[in-house]
Amino acid sequence: MNDSISPLSRRAFLKGAATALAVPTFLPSRVLGAAGAVAPNERITMGLIGIGGQGGYHLSCLTGFQDVQLAAVCDVDAGHLKSAADRVNSAYADAAKAGSYKGCAQYRDFRELLARDDIDAVLIAAPDHWHAAITIAAIEAGKDVYVEKPISVCVAQGRAVCAAARRHRRVVQVGSHERSRANARYACELVRNGRIGDLRRVQINMPLDEGRGAIPPQPVMPVPEGLDWNLWLGPAPWVPYTEKRCHFWFRYIMDYAGGEMTDRGAHILDIGQLGMGMDASGPVEVEGQGWRPPDGLFDTFMKYHFVYRYANGVEVVGTDQGPRGLRFEGTRGWVFVHIHGGDLEAEPASLLKERIGPGEIHLGRSPGHHQDFLAAVRNRGEVMAPAEAGHRTATLCHLANIAMLTGRKLAWDPVAERITNCPEADRMLSRPAREPWVV
Repeated sequence: MNDSISPLSRRAFLKGAATALAVPTFLPSRVLGAAGAVAPNERITMGLIGIGGQGGYHLSCLTGFQDVQLAAVCDVDAGHLKSAADRVNSAYADAAKAGSYKGCAQYRDFRELLARDDIDAVLIAAPDHWHAAITIAAIEAGKDVYVEKPISVCVAQGRAVCAAARRHRRVVQVGSHERSRANARYACELVRNGRIGDLRRVQINMPLDEGRGAIPPQPVMPVPEGLDWNLWLGPAPWVPYTEKRCHFWFRYIMDYAGGEMTDRGAHILDIGQLGMGMDASGPVEVEGQGWRPPDGLFDTFMKYHFVYRYANGVEVVGTDQGPRGLRFEGTRGWVFVHIHGGDLEAEPASLLKERIGPGEIHLGRSPGHHQDFLAAVRNRGEVMAPAEAGHRTATLCHLANIAMLTGRKLAWDPVAERITNCPEADRMLSRPAREPWVV
């Protein structure tokens, strides 16, 4: 946020901005549907917040759906912003000629986008440290939300997102798209229906890609023209700009993310939670050891070994070795889910020919993670990766990082969501934030 903007609360800003900003005068499509749903014959009007990297992928997806109209984009980088708006306008060129599209609006500050009454839903692909604050602001503005994983950078923030979604009855889909793959869901059905016998262990493989290791201390650099560095930092502590602190590389700095744990780890552990039937719970004990660079810019763990123990006796064991994915190990066999792609292996191989019967546990299928979200916006139904499941998966990531940071075996209460044997570790479940971005 610019220093010239006074520290308003999200709710106060949105209330004032909704009056002050020049926005279209037509009714939002959600007003036309029952119980907050978009009317069946209306396009879902969306805004995209964060358009570098993964945001660019989401832009391509959203502009390809006939039942969606992307009305606005938002980014603190002016270069990203103009490029994204040009892509959207190009995608809707025919609609613009026909007079049914008025052009893609551009915003530097996400609050201005959220103040628009004509936007039904937003997709948030900003850096991780922004996920919770923007998601809660969007929910309070009456928007449904698709937010990239992880849902938060600490446990307390994730719980706050879940509470806001429940309180305001908004759809929240977390971008853990691997769980929407048919193969992953089938593997989890095999596990939950006892095809591998009693589940005993889940092996998590999380290798770090080459080129993503430690780097030396970086020089202070001038902030590039068009980048609002203060707003990019947002809730994180103020520090000088250097290019490898932001955009893609932020994920290896603890102030903004959690390293490989919250990157690919969030995908892999998410499938584990689904296969164990733990989307609303978690382990009772966590321990881990790891290595992170002692100096330089990056400070997240790049080598790791961690263990979660659940009340039912199942152990989830993670390492930095490959191949990337997870293996459910039971008393009568195992099944391995590859991340990314969802290819399956099993022992015995005949497991992959098993049919899930009508009286067994079925986890459903999705036409796609975005389509699943859009369907829920229309009919107020369930999504494949709801806020609670995303929060519980993110919690696993944060707990492993906390265990490695403290060097302690942690006793975890998954109901109260507290670490009960280490006050120092328990304090790490939340983190301070710069005003006005406190969640």
